[in-house]
Amino acid sequence: MIAMNEILDNKNFKVTKEEVKHELKNKYVELLRDSDFKGLTSSLHMSDDELINYVYDLDESLTECKNCKTCKNLSMCKNKVNGFFYTPIKQDSSVQFSYKMCKYQREYKQSINNKNIYSMDIPDAIRNASMKDIYLDDSSRLASIKAIKSFIDNYGKVRQKGIYLHGSFGGGKTYLLASAFNELSKNGIKSAIVYYPELLRNLKNFSEDFDYKFNYLKKVPLLLLDDIGAENVTGWNRDEILGPLLQYRMESYLPTFFTSNLNINELEEHFSISGNNQDKVKARRLIERILVLSDDIEMISENKRNK
Repeated sequence: MIAMNEILDNKNFKVTKEEVKHELKNKYVELLRDSDFKGLTSSLHMSDDELINYVYDLDESLTECKNCKTCKNLSMCKNKVNGFFYTPIKQDSSVQFSYKMCKYQREYKQSINNKNIYSMDIPDAIRNASMKDIYLDDSSRLASIKAIKSFIDNYGKVRQKGIYLHGSFGGGKTYLLASAFNELSKNGIKSAIVYYPELLRNLKNFSEDFDYKFNYLKKVPLLLLDDIGAENVTGWNRDEILGPLLQYRMESYLPTFFTSNLNINELEEHFSISGNNQDKVKARRLIERILVLSDDIEMISENKRNK
């Protein structure tokens, strides 16, 4: 931090304490015009007089936080330390600054820690899902659990479909399938779990790693597209992303899993966009691919997220 005493103690600066205070105050007042800066300072619960002494570090933190808002991947990072942002932390009556890991750096670190599972915009609880922690007290989940257990037991022995698991919100659909992937990862089976709406937003930006990500998802042995049907459907993401992705995996006999709050008929309607005949045909083709790739299983269960 550029402290006032450091400025005054430096013999190259022939300024008075009052002049330094005036400079810091002017800078602080200028930054307060920015709503993001106001939010940053408010979160520290300190007076303006106290925060003025940290104005230049706060300015740097504000810049890096704004960089993160428009960043789409690590290759786009504009911050001083790639994958991290400079952030203030209140400690007693002072402010300390440190570098905090961004979400893209966390995803990268997770992929390094578990080389068998790639994930995108997936909470840690899902990444660490375990078969031993699955709820067994709800009979409506038994069919899903049996199907998943059967898939694990027979993987590599016979050709198998994935699962299109749909049902009530917060019933643990993603956790169930992620636990299966984690179980298979112990045997070196590679898989990918991606939150489908975020995947589309990520790919739409045509980042430098677009081809790598798309090809990886096409070819990874196991793929889970989480929350399909929650995205805004466009001709581009339906016909240029999802269609080719499913077609490749269907032709390569690669098990593909889906979670959704929509049943298969509702998903077909979702893909129809305008509802004209051409869109209906395209939507039907997508559904046919999904049904070739996966078994349709409904799971209506109690919302576990409120527990």
